Amino acid sequence: MPFIRKTAEPYWNPYISGIGLGLVLLFTFLVMGRGIGASGAMTSVVATTANVISPQHAQANEFFRGYLGDGTVSPLKDWLVFEVIGVLIGGFLSGIFAGRTSIKIEKGTGISTNRRFQYAFIGGMIMAFGTKLARGCTSGQALTGGALMNVGSWLFMISLFAGAYAMAWFVRRLWI
Repeated sequence: MPFIRKTAEPYWNPYISGIGLGLVLLFTFLVMGRGIGASGAMTSVVATTANVISPQHAQANEFFRGYLGDGTVSPLKDWLVFEVIGVLIGGFLSGIFAGRTSIKIEKGTGISTNRRFQYAFIGGMIMAFGTKLARGCTSGQALTGGALMNVGSWLFMISLFAGAYAMAWFVRRLWI
C-alpha cells in the first residue's frame, strides 16, 4: 500500500503534539462535559466481567454496582471505553503509517527478556494500585485534573516525576 512507509518517519514536534492534545482535551470538555482518562474504561470492563462471572457478587459489591448502574445500559457503552478503543486503534494505525510498527522487546543488555517481563508486570500492578489510590490514571490526573487546576492532580504529577527520577538511579543499570 502506498501510504504505508518502509522507513520510519521522524517524530512529531512535541510542542505541536502538546497543542493538539490540549485541543483534544478542550473538545472533550465541550462535547462530553468532562476530560479524558483511561482508568474508568478499565474499571467498566472489570465490572462487566465480574457481573458476567458472578452477578450476585457484582451486584452486592458497592464499587462494581456504581459502574453497573441499574442494569439497563451496559457499562461497556461508556464513552471512555470507546475512547480507549480509539486510542489503541489510532496508535496502531499511526505506527503503521509512520513505518514504526515492529515486534520487539525494549530492554538493556543487563537484563533477560523474562526478567524484563516480570519487572514490567510488577510495575504495572504498582501503577494500577496507584491509579485506584489516586482516583484516576496519569492521563486523567495530569491532563484533566491539571487543566482544571486541581491541587491534588498537580501534586500527583510532581510526585510522579520526582519518584521516576529517584527510581531511575536504581534501575539504570538494567538499560545499559
